[in-house]
Amino acid sequence: MKAVVKSLRPFAPTGLIVLVALWTGYKLWDYYFDAPWTRDGHVRADVVPVAPDVSGFVSEVLVRDNQQVQKGDVLFRIDRARYEIALKQAEAVQEGKRATLDNANADLKRYSALTPGLVVSTQRMDQVVATQGSAQAAYDQAVADVALAKLNIERSEVRASVSGIVTNNELRPGAYLTPGKGVMALLDTDTLHVQGYFEETKLQRIHIGDPVNVRLMGSSRALLGKVESVAAGIEDRDRSNGSTLLANVNPTFNWVRLAQRVPVRIALDGSERNELVAGATATVEVLGSGSRGYPTQAKNERRTAQPSSCHMARTAIAVVPSCG
Repeated sequence: MKAVVKSLRPFAPTGLIVLVALWTGYKLWDYYFDAPWTRDGHVRADVVPVAPDVSGFVSEVLVRDNQQVQKGDVLFRIDRARYEIALKQAEAVQEGKRATLDNANADLKRYSALTPGLVVSTQRMDQVVATQGSAQAAYDQAVADVALAKLNIERSEVRASVSGIVTNNELRPGAYLTPGKGVMALLDTDTLHVQGYFEETKLQRIHIGDPVNVRLMGSSRALLGKVESVAAGIEDRDRSNGSTLLANVNPTFNWVRLAQRVPVRIALDGSERNELVAGATATVEVLGSGSRGYPTQAKNERRTAQPSSCHMARTAIAVVPSCG
């Protein structure tokens, strides 16, 4: 027995190296092809186009480009002289309609006190009632016109509909604006989040609530978050509707099928959103129960300091990764 052990002793280092190589190869394969991480991530946020509701020349711009604003803050004002004149005209018409209505109400009250058919004819009574109804409708229309004129004056001040950052602001006083045409963008900072586009083969290891590490391109610090939701569906590019509304399926099929990318929404801690820029590229790694013993959060943060974007392990085996 000692002779057998002695004869195998020279092969022990080789066998150990082979075992380490196999184990390392398995871990690398699992990390690059099965682990729930991807470099295809982006910072996203809801963007509100800022557009006026009334037309006119811009009289004052109160915000700068990339300025933080709160909901209800005035962004810019449109010259209201024309709308103030329109309000005065509407109020004048309203007063005239009110006088006409008062006269019609008085006639209706006076004729109603008379005996129908004897003192006053039925036809005349019907005319009085119709006149009062027309006067009432005209007055109601005048009241609505005054309310509309006041609304136009109020809408001449364009306010922020959400709290966020004004960006792409090139508006200057004197510009003529038309209703509904956007002039700047308002990025809702409360909706900043990360979208990670994971291969469909990795979804079974992603669960709602799993902790997530997010690394922005150009930054070595890991941002903390959690899985908020997984997209319910993605576009089927091999199918469309034909002219007869029947399914038109592309007959081509490749033997090598690429895994589809499914969006996963990542919610970040409130303090982490301050440094985010919508549209930035990010690497997203999901930790938790589906990670099968992958590095803990502390180890992961230390690993982010390595310059390699694919997180290549130092090993003697050359492995070609898919890099998420």
